[in-house]
Amino acid sequence: MEKKLSFSPPVVIASSFATLIFLGTVLMKLPFATTTPISWVDAFFLVTSATTVTGLSVFDPGSTLTMFGEIVLLVLIQCGGIGLMTFAVAILILLRKKIGLQHRIYLQESFNQPSIGGIVKLAKHILLFVLLTESIAIVFLTLHWIPRFGFGDALYYSLFHVISAFNNAGFSLFPDNLMGFTSDPLVILIITSLIIIGGIGFVVVIDISRKNKFRAWSLHTKLMIVGTFIINAIATLILLILEFNNNDTIGKMGIFEKMMTSYFNAVTPRTAGFNMIDYGQMEDPSLLFTMLLMFIGAGSASTASGIKLTTFIVIIAATFAFFRQQEDPVLFKRSISREIIIRSLVISTVSLATVFIFAFALTITEQLPLLPLLFEVFSAFGTVGISMGITSQLSELGKVFICVLMFLGRIGPLTLFFILTKPKKVKYKYPNDQVFTG
Repeated sequence: MEKKLSFSPPVVIASSFATLIFLGTVLMKLPFATTTPISWVDAFFLVTSATTVTGLSVFDPGSTLTMFGEIVLLVLIQCGGIGLMTFAVAILILLRKKIGLQHRIYLQESFNQPSIGGIVKLAKHILLFVLLTESIAIVFLTLHWIPRFGFGDALYYSLFHVISAFNNAGFSLFPDNLMGFTSDPLVILIITSLIIIGGIGFVVVIDISRKNKFRAWSLHTKLMIVGTFIINAIATLILLILEFNNNDTIGKMGIFEKMMTSYFNAVTPRTAGFNMIDYGQMEDPSLLFTMLLMFIGAGSASTASGIKLTTFIVIIAATFAFFRQQEDPVLFKRSISREIIIRSLVISTVSLATVFIFAFALTITEQLPLLPLLFEVFSAFGTVGISMGITSQLSELGKVFICVLMFLGRIGPLTLFFILTKPKKVKYKYPNDQVFTG
């Protein structure tokens, strides 16, 4: 008979990330992991950023890390993006061990599934999909980069950037990230495709692979596919218009290059972290809009963070339903339950409160302008990794605050809330009364 769960799934998920960060920090402090010595705080910051697939760094990984350090970074990104529990189950499968109830429940929580039925089969499909997608992208990117770097470097650069892109990490081995590829549409399309595929959620990918008709897809899949297309298109247009004449970003580019770079800048804040322009030179409206994209994020049960696109869509739908005096919001001829609406509001409220608290704390500890600090906070919470160039200027305490925020952004503020609180069943109900709002 299966033993009762000794720890709740949220505790196990948070602990797995914390364990990975601890082990990674120790490995990153080894003398042969870096070309020059780094402090414990900087090692902790880099490892936390990799494990939470954020991409923020206080130094250039390409020049500071050795081959060993880069491989450690890559493993942390892959484990952090897909989830340590998924890898643990993969090892058990390879060893032909039985997957117990505890592991199934942990997987159910990791993939945000309603039941444990078929969860092991889902994990197998996800791992195969990840390996297949990354392998195909590595082949194409390697072939494209061979004339520029030679076979060995092209293969290594492709491996690193494909894993970083698919897991929405945003780490690059190039000193200027991907700013040198604004005129390379193939690199832009491969990287953004990996970001989108990794960010829409594994469950969506499996659903699409099993059902080849749009009307057969689940409501969640429909919202993610249509929502991703719409938000990317709108964001591309807005950023293109706002930055069109900004000579410090895309102003000096040709029209096609402007469009491709704007598309890249629309996709990467949700929540990849690569950059093709200097965000410190962007117009203020563009920065504010980018912060909104970072806060929204991508899909549930994916490599991305943020409040999630479906949460944002549900809140918008519920708002319109209220104005139209509809009892329930309806999307694709399906009603959204009150429970989902309340959950979406709670996620958004807790997330906004988290961002405010850490932004407030950083304005006290850091002697830096407010807008770059806010941008850094939204980037850390959404585990995006883009910055206005102030990451290396943060104090030791400021770096720790950002690390905590990256951790919370990856596991989700609600997960921490469930860990710290115990559910209380109320067997009675108080009478209703009037509260005036608005």
